[in-house]
Amino acid sequence: MRRESAVRAVIPPSRRRRPTPREARTSLPGNPQSPAAARRFVRTTLTHWTGPVVLDRLVDDAVLLVSELVTNAVVHAGTDVGLLCRLEDTADDGTALVVEISDHHPARPIRGGLAPVGQETPEFGHGLQLVSGLAAAWGITYRPGTKTVWARLPVDSREQPHPALGGLTADGDHGDVLGPRQDPEDQDWVNRGALTFLAEASDLLAGQLDEEHVAALAGQLLVPRLADWCAVWLTDEADRLGQGGADGFATGSRPARVWHGSENRIEDLRQALENDPPVLPLPASDPERSGPVPVPWPKAAFGDGDPTGAALAFRLAAGGRPLGTLMIGRAGLLRFPDEVTGLVEDFGRRVALAIGAARQYTRQATISRVLQRGLLPSAVAEIPGMRSALVYEPREAGGPGGDFYDVFPAGDGRWCFALGDVQGKGPEAAVVIGLARPWLRLLAREGYQVGEVLDRLNQLLLDDATEAADAAARALAAAGGPSVPPEGPLPRFLSVLYGELVPVDGGVRCTLASAGHPLPLVLGADGVVRAAAKPQVLLGVVEEAAYRTETFDLRSGETLLCVTDGVTERRAGRRQFDDGDGLATALAGCAGLTAPLVAERIRTLVHAFAPEPPEDDLALLVLQTV
Repeated sequence: MRRESAVRAVIPPSRRRRPTPREARTSLPGNPQSPAAARRFVRTTLTHWTGPVVLDRLVDDAVLLVSELVTNAVVHAGTDVGLLCRLEDTADDGTALVVEISDHHPARPIRGGLAPVGQETPEFGHGLQLVSGLAAAWGITYRPGTKTVWARLPVDSREQPHPALGGLTADGDHGDVLGPRQDPEDQDWVNRGALTFLAEASDLLAGQLDEEHVAALAGQLLVPRLADWCAVWLTDEADRLGQGGADGFATGSRPARVWHGSENRIEDLRQALENDPPVLPLPASDPERSGPVPVPWPKAAFGDGDPTGAALAFRLAAGGRPLGTLMIGRAGLLRFPDEVTGLVEDFGRRVALAIGAARQYTRQATISRVLQRGLLPSAVAEIPGMRSALVYEPREAGGPGGDFYDVFPAGDGRWCFALGDVQGKGPEAAVVIGLARPWLRLLAREGYQVGEVLDRLNQLLLDDATEAADAAARALAAAGGPSVPPEGPLPRFLSVLYGELVPVDGGVRCTLASAGHPLPLVLGADGVVRAAAKPQVLLGVVEEAAYRTETFDLRSGETLLCVTDGVTERRAGRRQFDDGDGLATALAGCAGLTAPLVAERIRTLVHAFAPEPPEDDLALLVLQTV
């Protein structure tokens, strides 16, 4: 398989092509069945074309490429697409197949949660990774209302069979690839092809963060290149913990993905394999042994007139734990050749590593989500006479981030709010947030004034946060995480904007203080923006610091904007978002907007400030009198 991952073509092939010998197009609706329809369309179209010989390998590559791009457009974005296939002659590549996938609604919001009818797991696309891996040239063309991804697959370069398979012939016979190969030169050629296949498979599997994605990609890589069909089982929680059934057999596996070269056989094959799953003995000496184990041919999935074949199962294990089973089958064989079984065994190890990495990520993400829910309030309290809006986006999706927020009633007609930013991320930051937010609530409800609350929280951080953060870091290091720096525990600093709100006639009285935090801004009813506090030192830095407060009234229609430095220090090259009073200018442009619209406008401007995603957590709180 030819791989040119850095091809940059500016002019799409449709603008410099010679007369087209063959061209076919179709439209696909925005529903989960469209990837399957696209595969059938491409396979049928290429099979019936005459002229240049269209080889099985070219068909397979085209089907895989189109399937992935249509999946991305339809399943992920929910859009309708147009699909065009064309054979053309070019000066560079000779005869080539050009495919174009046009997204007719590229600006439609992405939606999730779609699952194809009749399948437990949705199809997931891998997009331009596969395009760059399969195509000699590719590009993206933008026109009004349309985004088109095109790719050119040369026919001439595919006149030789796929190197991982050996002698696959143009008419579909499997030739001698599935029988013994005696020619040393041929064997050397197969070995080189196997290395290419494994290298590209590793690239595609690397970085997948969902084990279902890994299983789906494994099936698409193996079928039909190395097998007629493939199935991937994943273990349940008992097997993940290294437990097993009686007599040393693995139990509790579920078929995560079943794939067949013929679309209409997938469901029958799935049912047959679910009724009679492979049961592999757990090796006593080497739990990660992944050698092929012959398993019965699933006759129930095929008619009486269909030939039987060979089926093999490979154990998927990593880190001493069973992860699942990979099963392949090829009709018309008594046994798979050694070069194919060896190649699939190596491929299975890569699949197992990818599944293990995905599960580790899932465990960490789950812990982070649970921790995040415990560190942040479940809802923002409603304040009489005010509307509020919050934007909270931790840099790492699911958190925990270093920013926190809170809005809560403090009793006696008082409501309090806080927006903070802890130095650092991860468990150490979580420890500080876990100290700061409950203490803010406790001190406020005990009747302490704004300045007094910050004074006491500052002393608490100086006394306790460093020791607690160090203990968390050491516990993480003991579990295999980053170790504590040799120079000892790092001090933990906290910037916070903390305030108290009391409804009064005609508005709300606000008393607040900023401890090392970006200053809050007030947007007046007249459209004028002013700072609402003065800068003071961070919490956790100076012993016995005395924090001063500012008190003012927010009248009807006035807006208070509080942000973390993820907003003010958002970078585009050397510029920051708040350079030249950029935040105040942005807020002035929000005159007349409600609190939710103010929050969304500021968020949009921050994201649009630079093409790259934000490098820091982002939090902003809008409080508006009514």
